[in-house]
Amino acid sequence: MKIIADLHTHTVASTHAYSTVLENARYAADAGLSALAVTDHTPASTDGPHVWHFHNLHKALPRELFGVKLMFGAESSIIDYDGTIDFPAEECAALDWIIASIHRNHLKKTAPDEITRLYLGVAENPLVDVIGHCATVGYEFDYDKCLKKFKEYGKLVEINESSIIWKNTSDNYREIIRLCKKYEVPVVVNSDAHFCGLVGKFDRAIALMEEQGFPEELVVNSDTDRFFKFISAQKGNIFTGKA
Repeated sequence: MKIIADLHTHTVASTHAYSTVLENARYAADAGLSALAVTDHTPASTDGPHVWHFHNLHKALPRELFGVKLMFGAESSIIDYDGTIDFPAEECAALDWIIASIHRNHLKKTAPDEITRLYLGVAENPLVDVIGHCATVGYEFDYDKCLKKFKEYGKLVEINESSIIWKNTSDNYREIIRLCKKYEVPVVVNSDAHFCGLVGKFDRAIALMEEQGFPEELVVNSDTDRFFKFISAQKGNIFTGKA
């Protein structure tokens, strides 16, 4: 399986990351990627940039660097068990790509039924595109119920390379991948890179997918034509600025 777009990456605008947009794009090009999403943490996070960072993405950055298409987005934190995210709706609507993730500084571990309620709420937010790194140990939920809901509301489930490496999520991801295959839930495979050298690196995530024979046609970012058709259908012609 080949991944052609890395749709969850961080820059120095998130203060626990270490590379610039230019550096990330260069490594994306070297990795043979067709697209890269810039998705720094939102201002309510302790290391998130000022909201002006997001306002200026469309103005300051080109839509292509080193032959790699750029998407302008954010990783928004889920801040309560109703599934509320920390970025205002008008800010989300102005960007291309919104990832909704649980982060420990916002939400403590709790019973699976509360995490299930949280994800069911997130699923209904029309501005959320991706359910980010949802295999975190200690934040398990009713995968069966929520994955069906994600499919119903058109949310992509992220298979997150960094969380597999650093947070021991492989077993939870095996179950999530199994059920996504069973229910034909579309997914994206992302690096969640916090350093340019990790952009375009997906070895462990791909291994888990291939271990279960996950169909490539359900991986939105595993084929260039499939990916750009998906983006065009969901977002319009964002790379040309035409609706």
